Amino acid sequence: MVNVGLVTGASSGIGRALAHEHASRKRDVIIVARREAELKELAAELTKQYGVATMVIAKDLTAENACQEVFDAVKAAGIEVEYLFNNAGFGGHGKFHERALKADLGMIDLNVKAVVKLTHLFLNEMVRHGRGKILNTSSTAGYMPGPLQATYFATKAFVNSFTWAVAKEVEGTGVMLTTLNPGAVRTEFADTADMSDTDLFKDAKTPEYTAKAGYKGMEAGKLEVITEVGLKFMIKGGLPLLPKSVQLSMIEKMQAKA
Repeated sequence: MVNVGLVTGASSGIGRALAHEHASRKRDVIIVARREAELKELAAELTKQYGVATMVIAKDLTAENACQEVFDAVKAAGIEVEYLFNNAGFGGHGKFHERALKADLGMIDLNVKAVVKLTHLFLNEMVRHGRGKILNTSSTAGYMPGPLQATYFATKAFVNSFTWAVAKEVEGTGVMLTTLNPGAVRTEFADTADMSDTDLFKDAKTPEYTAKAGYKGMEAGKLEVITEVGLKFMIKGGLPLLPKSVQLSMIEKMQAKA
């Protein structure tokens, strides 16, 4: 396998679109997710459409040893991963104290711990080889606190801070890290998070649009990719000027159910 990209959360949504985006450049792909049937279907699709080699690894990345097992499987196959797409993640709607703690801890396991583990495992290899790119799927949610999605917003704030700091640490090694920070995207996320009927998802972008923007920014060596111009202006310009109490009220209203 050559120019290999490993994509987590590849069975649907942005992950599936990133796998297509990578394979469309005639680069081989390792796809990781829980649902093996969907992964096998995607692998056949990528091979048929682009003529690339694919490898399927069915893993639940919230399991304690799953990330190490993914890394070990790649090493056992003698494959060098040059592109890592830490994309797997999920959210959840509701007041924090009313939500099941187990659900939020699982969110932290996937959105935070899996990103840290996989980045550490593959980054060491990349630095040693003097080349590599890591695209961590974050969110514009990572730039602000999120009433009614308190844990999810906090996990994405972690992904942003972690990615940017590590990117600075590896400057000059040939390895670059980028965050992909979309707004609302039309994926299973909205249904999983129980948010499909909120204002936030009224004008959601497609996974394909999001993946293309993220991939392009990663290739250009950008530190962060905010996929929507309006959101970028709000995050960088308008939002910081507002009192925190006003920010919180605005965000809560956007996420309230109709």
